[in-house]
Amino acid sequence: MEILLKHVEKKPVKIILDSNVFFVPIYFKIDIFSKLNKLLNRNFEMILISPIKKEIEILIKKSSNKNSKNASFALKYALECKYIEVKMPKGMLTDDIIVKKAKDWKAVVFTNDKELKKRLRNISVPVIYVRQKSFLAIDGMI
Repeated sequence: MEILLKHVEKKPVKIILDSNVFFVPIYFKIDIFSKLNKLLNRNFEMILISPIKKEIEILIKKSSNKNSKNASFALKYALECKYIEVKMPKGMLTDDIIVKKAKDWKAVVFTNDKELKKRLRNISVPVIYVRQKSFLAIDGMI
C-alpha cells in the first residue's frame, strides 16, 4: 500500500506594518525586506493599511524639511507593500485599527511602538520589532 502525501503550500504570512517601521531603514540602516526574509524563512505579505499611509503623508506635509524628506523616503518604502484600504470609524485610532485587523486577518504586526506591542501581546498576536537597533526579533508564534 502506497501513501501519497500532498505537498501543502502554506499561505503567505500577512504582516501589517506600523508607520514607524518604514523609518527603520533611515534611522537604523536595516533593510527590513531582507531581514524579514531571514527571520521568517517563509513566504510573507507585507501590508500597508490606509491609515498608516495617511499618517506618513501627513508627516510629509507638516514636518520640518529633514523630517519631511525622511517621511517621503518612508512612503516610497511603504508603497512596495500590498496596499489595503481600511475604513477608519470616527474616533478610532490607527493603533485600534491595527489591533482589529491583526485579529481579523490572523496577521503578524511589525511595530516598534511599546504600547501597541503590549496590546498585541495581550491578545496573542505575534509582533516583529527591531532589537538592539540592529536586527529583527519576534514575540509569539506564527
